[in-house]
Amino acid sequence: MSVHRPGSDRPVRPRPLAVLVTTLLTALSLTLPLTAARAATTPSRGSAHMGMGVLAHDGGHGSPAPAAVAQTEGVDVSAYQGNVAWPALWSSGVRWAYTKATEGTYYTNPYFAQQYNGSYDVGMIRGSYHFATPDTTSGAAQASYFVSHGGGWSKDGKTLPGALDIEWNPYGAACYGRTASQLVGWIADFITTYKSLTGRYPVIYTATSWWTQCTGNYGGFAANSPLWIARYASDPGTLPAGWPYYTMWQYTSSGPAVGDHDTFNGAIDRVQALANG
Repeated sequence: MSVHRPGSDRPVRPRPLAVLVTTLLTALSLTLPLTAARAATTPSRGSAHMGMGVLAHDGGHGSPAPAAVAQTEGVDVSAYQGNVAWPALWSSGVRWAYTKATEGTYYTNPYFAQQYNGSYDVGMIRGSYHFATPDTTSGAAQASYFVSHGGGWSKDGKTLPGALDIEWNPYGAACYGRTASQLVGWIADFITTYKSLTGRYPVIYTATSWWTQCTGNYGGFAANSPLWIARYASDPGTLPAGWPYYTMWQYTSSGPAVGDHDTFNGAIDRVQALANG
């Protein structure tokens, strides 16, 4: 609409540049809160841990039902737990543990020594795990980084093979911006390199829903890598293709003392057998 200045018969029209600037500033003011909110909900690199996305994607569906075979209680920990009271966990019946060692090729757990050695010192059979980030570096590079920073294995009867934690991407797209075939190739690259460096195949930790969505439910790793399934429910549910049974099951993130509790599908002698290879 034209505007008249007092004492003038000439209309003053809005300046096109001023209108454009006003429009841009208005749009920016609307998008900034959304951008800030998105940034606030994205965790910092290195903070990922086992089961980080399980509740959000699969939910929780009750406590584990009694199993047909003996089960051995375990825990998994990361920097999120800080210094862990291992004697208390031992007294509660926990007999094995996995500690996060690395993530990508850019992060090592600052609490690794206390957690990894502390579990061993109280008598637990222990191992370490690597949080995979297939969008940053190759599987081979991450396997090498893992082995160099606590992910190795020795046949001492107390050290479990390293575990590859491959699940929802907490920093972006669920499948890390990779196709199913690309992710299968990345995992194969990690496994091959880890085996060549340690003599052992790594355990694979994942959730069936992620594995189905992001690898196309590939079944080719089951022959060599034990399965560690994540599902917070009364049973582990349908397993990924190829695995007829689970070796370990992360069944809750809200257990006593340390949140992430797991069960090994067998008595303590089976845990020792996996440690010995």
